Amino acid sequence: MRTYIEEILKKEGEEVVLMGWVDARRDHGKLVFIDLRDRTGLVQLVFGPEIKEAGDLRVEYVVKIGGVVKKRPENMVNEKQPNGHFEVEVKDLEILNKCEELPIPVETDGREINEESRMKYRYLDLRRARLRNNLILRHKIVKYMRNFLCERGFIEVETPILTKSTPEGARDYLVPSRIEKGKFYALPQSPQQYKQLLMVAGLEKYFQIARCFRDEDTRGDRQPEFTQLDLEISFVTQEEILALIEELYINLVKELLPDHTIAQVPFPRLTYDEVMKKYGTDKPDLRKDKNNPKELAFGFIVDFPMFEFDEKEKRWISAHHPFTMIKEQDLDLVQKKDYASVRADSYDFVLNGYEMASGSIRINKPEVQKSVFEALGLSESEIKEKFGHMIEAFKYGAPPHGGIAPGIDRFVMIVADEPNIREVIAFPKTGDGRDLMMGGPSSVDQKQLDELGLEIKKNTE
Repeated sequence: MRTYIEEILKKEGEEVVLMGWVDARRDHGKLVFIDLRDRTGLVQLVFGPEIKEAGDLRVEYVVKIGGVVKKRPENMVNEKQPNGHFEVEVKDLEILNKCEELPIPVETDGREINEESRMKYRYLDLRRARLRNNLILRHKIVKYMRNFLCERGFIEVETPILTKSTPEGARDYLVPSRIEKGKFYALPQSPQQYKQLLMVAGLEKYFQIARCFRDEDTRGDRQPEFTQLDLEISFVTQEEILALIEELYINLVKELLPDHTIAQVPFPRLTYDEVMKKYGTDKPDLRKDKNNPKELAFGFIVDFPMFEFDEKEKRWISAHHPFTMIKEQDLDLVQKKDYASVRADSYDFVLNGYEMASGSIRINKPEVQKSVFEALGLSESEIKEKFGHMIEAFKYGAPPHGGIAPGIDRFVMIVADEPNIREVIAFPKTGDGRDLMMGGPSSVDQKQLDELGLEIKKNTE
């Protein structure tokens, strides 16, 4: 049975079978020393002259060895390594696979290598300790979030990836239908409508580690596809949602990030007008020492405008999204078409100058929802075509409900002290949205286009 390297500490004097990659090689006369690496750690192997194949070993070869765990001589102890007091005296060696000369080094932290090379050989890039540790940290954070919500009665539900194109702020990624030529699915910008419909269905407390897709320009904290903790609750108030998120992140930091400090507890609640006046942004950096990456300054921004005027399109658009509830005391302002004065029952969650999440109490009454769509310039036929399913659902006893969706990529980026979210995503796109490893986006053959009823329009410029 295979032993993982992290288990070596408990195996002194025992025979073990280890499998992994050659991390380093040192020849000392008749003895060959190899550092063996697996996902869990590093250990020194000692090969005597009887293991002839040891002379063939090179960095990144994949091997299987059998041997005995022994204490190192005192003068060879490595205090910097968890297994630095132990080594394995090798009895058997099997080379499982060789490795050609690497196109990029994997023993460094990778910051000196250009991004295009790292993205092209991402499966090698991920061998470096920094990225492996980032993915392990991400795993622990997601696991903690999932357990936290399950313990509080939430139900995890997967919602569709193939959905309907509806205007929600960003461009949709479209997927053509083979069966109904000329029609398209869309990849979800978020599970917004589905999670609200789950509230109509009576699930009351939903969450999902949700994949979201937005066809927008990439930047350091944004990717074409990203992951968020999506949650929705029935019969809830704004303050109850904020308190839940506050409890989650306080506990998470305490449990998983003990070297980090939270600047202020409880997290400050600031109005949109306050932060715009004081900081000039709705995602302020509230840290006392902005040069200290271990300081986490969480905060909530509340009382956002419901509508914004789009100067380019000369119409009102949603400041958050069109399913956001209006402050009760401002409902009459919609009827008066005083859209500039209408406040939303929405809130943002911020951290160190980044927006971590947006959320809101949702509309659950069809007449209110229709009035918002009308304010956004949608005609009766457009409302029915794009959102008729939501209007109809709200007729059948839809409970008051609300939710929030903290981004996972950005949070891991911040606590791992990385410059962009590509460093905490296993297989990200480049800054201009390309997948250099797989070669996407790519052309497809004419047969596929014909099946879908599509024709590529040639660029004549």
